[in-house]
Amino acid sequence: MVLQACLPRSGKVISHGTTGRANVLEFTVDQPKISADVLLSAMEQAIDPMVVIDEHNCIIFFNAAAERIWGLPRAQVMGQNVSCLVPQADRAQHDSYIDRNRETGVGRIVGTSREVEFRRANGESVCGELSISRVQVGETGRIYYIAVMKDVTEQSRQRKILILQNEVLQSLASDVTLQEVGDRLCRRVDGFVPGGVAALIMFDSAHKVSVTSSPGMPNRYRTALDSMQLTPEQIDALRTAPGNSNAVVWDGYSSLARSLGLERCCSSAIISRTGQVMGVFAVYLRDDDPSLAWPERVVSTCMPLCALAIEQNQTRQHIAQLSNFDSLTGLLNRTSLHNVIERLIMRGGDSQFSLFMVDIDRFRDINDALGHVNADRFLIEIGRRIRALVNDEYIVSRSGGDEFIIVVPDCSHRRAEQFAENLINSIAKPLQVGENTLSISCCVGISTFPENGPDSESLLSLADAAARQAKEDGRGLYRFAGHEKNQVAQERLMLGSALRDSLAKGMLRLHYQPQVETMTGGLYGVEALSRWHHPTLGNIYPSRFIAVAEDTGQIEAIGRWSLQEACRQMVKWDRDGVHVPTVAVNLSAVHFRNRALPEYINNLLKHHDLTPDRLTVEITESVMMDNSSDTEEVLYAIRKLDVGLSMDDFGTGYSSLSRLTRLPLTEIKIDRSFINDFEHDTNAQAVTMAVIGIGSRLGMTVVTEGVETEQQWRLLEELHCDVMQGYLFAKPLPPEELEKWFRERQERGSFLIPTKV
Repeated sequence: MVLQACLPRSGKVISHGTTGRANVLEFTVDQPKISADVLLSAMEQAIDPMVVIDEHNCIIFFNAAAERIWGLPRAQVMGQNVSCLVPQADRAQHDSYIDRNRETGVGRIVGTSREVEFRRANGESVCGELSISRVQVGETGRIYYIAVMKDVTEQSRQRKILILQNEVLQSLASDVTLQEVGDRLCRRVDGFVPGGVAALIMFDSAHKVSVTSSPGMPNRYRTALDSMQLTPEQIDALRTAPGNSNAVVWDGYSSLARSLGLERCCSSAIISRTGQVMGVFAVYLRDDDPSLAWPERVVSTCMPLCALAIEQNQTRQHIAQLSNFDSLTGLLNRTSLHNVIERLIMRGGDSQFSLFMVDIDRFRDINDALGHVNADRFLIEIGRRIRALVNDEYIVSRSGGDEFIIVVPDCSHRRAEQFAENLINSIAKPLQVGENTLSISCCVGISTFPENGPDSESLLSLADAAARQAKEDGRGLYRFAGHEKNQVAQERLMLGSALRDSLAKGMLRLHYQPQVETMTGGLYGVEALSRWHHPTLGNIYPSRFIAVAEDTGQIEAIGRWSLQEACRQMVKWDRDGVHVPTVAVNLSAVHFRNRALPEYINNLLKHHDLTPDRLTVEITESVMMDNSSDTEEVLYAIRKLDVGLSMDDFGTGYSSLSRLTRLPLTEIKIDRSFINDFEHDTNAQAVTMAVIGIGSRLGMTVVTEGVETEQQWRLLEELHCDVMQGYLFAKPLPPEELEKWFRERQERGSFLIPTKV
């Protein structure tokens, strides 16, 4: 044999194990224990395929096992370049890899075992584990290569099946769409099946075909499949024989497929646990491989995975239907309506629309007289009548009970009137429910964006108020929000809703007005004042939104936010070298009825690492006059923390001097109303002097608000007022402007410097 003639009498085999370390086996043919014949016989009878190539990369040995795995007779390959055994894609560079290894001893041809895929002579795909050893002949220096191939096709395919199942199950466990699951599955199958094009094909309730996922499918073939409409007979055939699905996805289109390079198809119908035919999973093959065992196995593996993915998608859609739509009428529910309205508002620009709230008159009587079943039929018919009036771009919702809501885009005032009249007239037609003919009437409330509110809650609340007004005025009427009779209530509703949204989104801000020591010119502290600028409503004065916050129960949340923000800002100022001795925060009477307030303040100070003297809590005269034990205990508990307590706007209400002596106050603030004509009003001067005297004797600091002129400053200085606050020194400033104000006056050595307003 050729190999026997070429075998050296001595030499060494350099192989590489799985660890990558070189193993050297020295041998001598002259030794009695080994001969060329013995070596050849052992290699010939080896279970694993073995191939040896010479220094010209030609095959000089090809054992029987190699004949079986490649499907090639020995005579056909002997003396041929070894590239004839290599997959077509790797042939061009194969010789260069070997040549590099011959010259340098390194390269990817020789090394650890690796998995390779190739085709037998009959076209069947095979997966093998290949290892190559380099043989260097001692005397001649010629280099040979011995390749050992192990057939691992079944192990490789089993591993691919497990990878496929794990990836799909992980995708189903995460929040991904059916399209994404299908795309991942098809791409993985395309990589597993040589020349394969996987496709997830689904049928809708009318048996129309659509290709849900198939990244590799030619567009012309996809279009052809998407145009199919299956008959009930075809669906029944798939249900009884899922494996005969080629009749649907191949037989009628095989000519087109072959013109696009698709030669064969393996497919299976996707059947749900309840026996519903949901679609087909198919693998189209570009090569005319005689064996379909592997593609058919992949299809049978994918079919239940596809069924699981589709059923999960249907479950999610059903849950979404339940969560987004009214189960009785099929219209949007109130939650979904809010989301749709918010999306319309977020468009910005010139976005405008009208919202119509329909309230059926005497529905409770209908429900009581006819029973729930007939009342439900009544509501379903009302929903149908409304749908018959609207265009596709209108939004229709049943928000609960007998309330229906319609949102009409780009709706002028005149168009809104016409639509409201059509609604009332259409609903007013007699309605037969069981054996009863009902006469119906309804009232309609109308609100518009942006005129009636910045958010969905405001618009719905105002439309509801307008509908109630229409019902008070009579039956079969409509009213617009903003009608003079309802304007105050509607504005309160609108502002309350907008305030709630702004507080949640962090749109409120604190401004800080400095308080200056009269005698020393030092900075006593600052008062934190809430400011609200709404993107639609603009600047809203504190006097407006604080009153609304108290009416709507939001004042406590605003107070907590103010305390948090003031503490956070003090820490930032300290870090930036701006020392503000104390910040005064206004709280309302409702805060002091909450026994948890002192603990909340204490935890807040600890969290920001602030000493209690850095915070002053301002109370109003309404708190001072509250004789409840809860309020008094909360005030004493706060003072016990060493947090300051200030009596705000003293003298404007019905302050009791006896109560003043019993409360643990550290500060009195004289209201600005006493200072307005302070220079010329001797009575105001007398009252101010009396309050300053009382405060001094009780050991309290006296702060005068509203100081705007130098003459007021000088008079207060003569009266020995402790602290002044007003526009003369600074208006309420945003944090960054107050920092600038602080640094300018610090450089000049005094904070008693008038500011030009």
